[in-house]
Amino acid sequence: MTRYQQLSAMYPENLQEALNLTDSVRKDLLMTHLEEFSIRKGDFILKSGRKSKWFIDSKATACHPQGILLVAVSIMKILPPDIDGIGGLTMGADPVSYATAAIGCAMGRMLGSFSVRKEEKDHGGKGRIAGVLNSGNHLAIAEDTVTRGTSIFEAIEQVRRCDGDVTFVTAIVDRGGTVARMCNDQGIAYKPLVTAPELGFEYEGA
Repeated sequence: MTRYQQLSAMYPENLQEALNLTDSVRKDLLMTHLEEFSIRKGDFILKSGRKSKWFIDSKATACHPQGILLVAVSIMKILPPDIDGIGGLTMGADPVSYATAAIGCAMGRMLGSFSVRKEEKDHGGKGRIAGVLNSGNHLAIAEDTVTRGTSIFEAIEQVRRCDGDVTFVTAIVDRGGTVARMCNDQGIAYKPLVTAPELGFEYEGA
């Protein structure tokens, strides 16, 4: 029996159950969910071309009903009070951002959500931005998994072109260990939900 199966009765089935969990229990359940659904061990070639003994597809958790409930509530618990919206580069950020905005509304907090397209549209008025992003908004950038921060900072660049003010960055999993420094250099707060060392792996972003 896996640890996920052992803890299955503890997983929330609605928003109130998710809110009633302590932060430490919610995080433990999220990590166990990632271990069950998202992490694979073996020999892998990463996007960067580097070899790794593990691979994580956080979308397998972000697109699971109980997984995304844990993710969205966890983000709402750490999101600064002045944030007006949340988004990021499609498609890693999409389930995270949209679910967080929906759960935020259910919790009484109004957040816009948006996607940053990988290419600019040839029509319309917002280029690579789709969704709710208004000039002057204080915004959070989200991602499912971050390694070197490429997607995060591509999204930040596009948001700034629309006069959005990025003040917070989060991710379900930080497997790289480099984004904290990159955000700090730009005066942006950064808080992932789970890190590679917490899952039993070394950072691989350098």
